[in-house]
Amino acid sequence: MSTAKTPTVIRVGTRGSALAIAQSTAIANRIGAAAGAPIEIVTITTHGDTSRESLSSLGGTGVFASALRESLLADECDVLVHSLKDLPTAAHPGLVIGATPKRADARDVLCARDGMTLEALPAGSTVGTGSPRRVAQLRALRPDLQVVDIRGNVDTRLAFVSDGELDAIVLSAAGLGRLGRLDAVATEFLELSNWPTAPGQGALAVEVREGRLDRALAAALASINHVTTQATTAAERLVLAGLEAGCSAPVGASAVVDDGLLFLTATVYSADGTAQLTSSHAATPESTAPADLHEAARDVAQRVVAELLAAGAGKLARMEGAV
Repeated sequence: MSTAKTPTVIRVGTRGSALAIAQSTAIANRIGAAAGAPIEIVTITTHGDTSRESLSSLGGTGVFASALRESLLADECDVLVHSLKDLPTAAHPGLVIGATPKRADARDVLCARDGMTLEALPAGSTVGTGSPRRVAQLRALRPDLQVVDIRGNVDTRLAFVSDGELDAIVLSAAGLGRLGRLDAVATEFLELSNWPTAPGQGALAVEVREGRLDRALAAALASINHVTTQATTAAERLVLAGLEAGCSAPVGASAVVDDGLLFLTATVYSADGTAQLTSSHAATPESTAPADLHEAARDVAQRVVAELLAAGAGKLARMEGAV
């Protein structure tokens, strides 16, 4: 760890969408307060932001992260704030995750016309999403719906419903909450027990250059790190890594720490939603220390992955974008 002087300004790199700026600013303010330094938001345009292609055709994995990481390595910013679900599971040379703040709501929500729930939508209703996982889940639960591929920021997607072009869309509760829109637009929370979400959904990751943190910034990152979130999201993301699946693969995973146990459930879907495989396991951490929690996460993820692969998960869904 370098003992260099804390920079006059801590530059926080982020995508330029309203959601990315909102969540990055919130984390940046916490880092700045803890480090005793002013912060500057540096917006970076990624290929995922400019392309109108579907996420699956873009490859999914890393489509939003590559340009951000290039800027960090080029010393154009000091830290990055990512949505953890969009971050490839493989380590990037020269970079490390310096903190995983406490996770927000990991659930998906339905935003539908007339306040309808998923069950209440009439047959033939149109539902928009850009996520292959959500497509598979919608087709599994409601094969009578028309699922439409959509892209764009949160307001663009919500406008599809308010303008009458679509009957409903599916978004993340965390994203809407960070924009202060959750209560205004959500018509149904989709529970994790039967609608698992993307590994890492609802969590953020602060990425930094490896070995180039001064003491004040390192201490600031340690102060915002949430060890339980770090462990549960690690377990979920280790499922993706073990399956050699990309961020856009139709995989849902949910991990929690409860009563001294780390529980992990993961589901792999066929692209058309007609088949799925689920595995659930638990591990007992030796303690609540980060190293022990991470070891439990690794243990439980290995058992979940082994069971899924033995059951044919590798053939069930097209796992693209090795991580």
